[in-house]
Formats: sequence, structure tokens, C-alpha cells
Amino acid sequence: MRVKQHTIKKQVTVSGVGLHTGVISNLTFLPAPPNHGFKFQRIDLEGMPIIDADVDNVVDVSRGTTLEQSGARIFTVEHVLAALVGLEIDNVLMQIDGPEPPIMDGSSIQFVEILESAGVEEQNALRRFFEVPESITYRDPSREVELAALPLDDYRVTVMVDYNSPVLGSQHASITNISQFKSEIASCRTFCFLHELETLYNQNLIKGGDLNNAIVVVDRVVEDSELEHLAKMFNKQKVEVRKEGILNNVELRYKNEPARHKLLDVIGDLALVGRPLKAQILAARPGHAANVAFAKKLKRAWEKIGPTHIPYYDPKLPPVMDINQISNILPHRYPFQLLDKIIYLDDTVVAGVKNVTINEPFFMGHFPNNPVMPGVLQVEAMAQTGGILVLSTVEDPENYWTYFLGIESCKFRKMVLPGDTLVFKCELLAPIRRGIAKMKGEAFVGNTLVCEAVMTASIVRKES
Repeated sequence: MRVKQHTIKKQVTVSGVGLHTGVISNLTFLPAPPNHGFKFQRIDLEGMPIIDADVDNVVDVSRGTTLEQSGARIFTVEHVLAALVGLEIDNVLMQIDGPEPPIMDGSSIQFVEILESAGVEEQNALRRFFEVPESITYRDPSREVELAALPLDDYRVTVMVDYNSPVLGSQHASITNISQFKSEIASCRTFCFLHELETLYNQNLIKGGDLNNAIVVVDRVVEDSELEHLAKMFNKQKVEVRKEGILNNVELRYKNEPARHKLLDVIGDLALVGRPLKAQILAARPGHAANVAFAKKLKRAWEKIGPTHIPYYDPKLPPVMDINQISNILPHRYPFQLLDKIIYLDDTVVAGVKNVTINEPFFMGHFPNNPVMPGVLQVEAMAQTGGILVLSTVEDPENYWTYFLGIESCKFRKMVLPGDTLVFKCELLAPIRRGIAKMKGEAFVGNTLVCEAVMTASIVRKES
């Protein structure tokens, strides 16, 4: 799995009819900055409201997953989200001029292809995985539905479906690595049973339904008069039934295509957790209602980890900058080189790490019998982190100095001791003008804020 966040290199657009609304829409994927996540924007509505792809925004799961935020809705989002997850893309803004993404052929493959045509770009931020710490389960005994997430340093999904149908029977599908999504899952189309069609039609759904964008399973004898009625419903001259029990001679792409599509839906719905997952997902007879309920349990579990504004640090992942890259930018050297790695960097925010050990030279004279990291050095380390941010705005940072101009509102909230890992976050409070940068700095040990300050710095070219 990719360890850094990714977006697309350029905007791309797909067009088509929505499955349930029957409304033709244009869906445009646009690049987005780190930690943006997946967001939809209804550009056809006043104010162009944004709808976060968040499980807490789900308002309907009757025949697909529907989101609502700020009074705006977006229907049937699961196939689009599955494509993004399957390509390990983290940050995209999706602008749409209608209420529902195009159904395309009923699968995710055409979304995958258009996203690949845009190109994928690595970003200076680590992916914020939710590594499932222990078994998390969801059960609905009335429907014999069960989903489970088991600890795993990867993302694997296994699905079992059983419809008591002579045509489908019991089916299984699985992927052992998310990289298999495109080749094994993305092209698998949505499906329904013949007896559901009339109900969906009468409920004012499947207005955009067509025998080309869904598999219709026929598991009973059908009279000619009913086939004539279906032909009229779908505006076809003729509707037939194959021996396999599939309407209108549609060829299955896989014998277990329905199970594979259910796996696709699981991946799309679990994207609403808000973080890429590291887990083994097991799903028996899943549907959108169960997927969303399970996604909520997963989100509640990772919310217990801590506040989302604290930079995410996983020592197992490679940094954005290691000590050698930092040394090429910052002039500081022993004993004042206080920053070990950079784990996040964008246009306005930087996060860095310092490992505090008993071998720090300052512990020899600063409370030697009660080692506590000096507060002034915490601020210095935080300033060096901010220095990486301001120097990243020039093309040749090695030719600049950074100088402190001021410190405001500095507070030390808890002692920092040997063995602690300090995680710093610095965020620009205003755009850099005339080489002057003002930023808010925070230092954390675990989920605890230990130091904070507002710092002003100047970047000066060396020859001047």
C-alpha cells in the first residue's frame, strides 16, 4: 500500500445518466491538497455547497448510498468512491452539476480509467491509516448479515452472498491486496432480481436504469406478456431471458460477478470512514445499510485515538524529509540541530518530529538529577520545524537564513522527559510577505499538548 497521500495531476470529467434519478450530469474530478479527502460539490445549486464523503452525512441507504450536507444531496456515491480507494487516491474534489454521479456501465471501471488518464501525483504527507487495533464487528440477525474488521497490516476484503436463488446460489469474492481492485473488481456491475424491477420502478427509482448498466437476474418462469411489459418499461423492442437466468442476453464478466460487485460496494461504502483502512474485512450478505452501520462503528473507533488536529505520526512509515534532507536546508548543527524528521509539508502547514533521549547534551547541566527538556529548546525545535515551512517557499532554500523576530503567547503545559517523542506542528497565520512569516506552533507528546507559541520569522538571502 502507498504510504504517502496522492491526488490526481489534472482535472477530468465523465458524463452520463444517474441510475435512480435519471438525470444527466457531468462529474469533474479535480486535484486537492493533502488531508482534503473526498468531497462532492453541487455546482448546480446556489452557493455550490460541498458535501463531505463522510459516513455521518449518510441519509439514505435504500438502493444506494446517499449523502446530504448543508441541504444538498448526492445519490449513489459508492461506485465513484470505490474507484478512488481502489487506485489509492486520497484527495479529490468532485464537482457535479446534478444530484447523482453517472451510473456508466453499473461498475467502477470507467471511473478508474478516467482517473488513470488524469495521472496520479504523490504529495508531501503521510497517509493517515486507521489500523484496526482489535476485532470490530457488526451484526444484523434479522437479515443474517455480519461484517468484521480484523487487525492486519494491509487491506483485504472477503465477501459472501447467498440469495437462496437457483441462478446465483452462494458466491464468494475476495482481494488480498487493494492493487487487485482494478483487474478483479472494478468492472463488476450492479445487479437486481427481476421481481425487484417493478417495485423500484413504481417507487420512482431506476429512472436511469438500462439493461446495459445493470444485471437483471431472472430466477423464475417469466410469461411472454411480462417480457413485453419489461421491454416497454426499458424502451426496448424486445427483452429475452438467457438459460442462465440473466435478462436480455447480458454476458456475465465473471461467474461470481454479483459477489464481486458486493465487494466493490463494501469498499466504496467503507471509504466513508474517512481514512484508508488497514484491516481484514469479512462481510457475509452485506448491503448498503449494513456497510454504513459498520463504517460508523469503525469511525467511532478511530475517533477514540485522539484529536484530528494532532499530526499523525507512524514511525514505521518513511518521512517526508529525513535528517540528511533537513541538513541540506537548515544550517543548524550539533548541538543545536534539534529536528529529526519532517512527516508532513504543504503550502501552509508543516509537521516534524524530535526524539528526546537521555543522551541529549543539555541534560548534563539542566536539572541533571531530574532531567527535563528546557522549554527554550522546545521552542527552538518548533522554530526549526517552521523554518522548513518558510524555506520551502523559495526555490533555493540552501541560500537563505531564517531568523527569529518574535515570540508571542508562549505556554509550556507539561514537562518533556527523556523517552518522549515530540511532534511539532506549525501553521502559517497569514501569507508570507516580504520574507516575513507568522505562524502558530504546537508541540505534542502523544495526544497531549506540551508547548505552544505564535512565532514570527524572517528569511534573508545569504549574500545580503
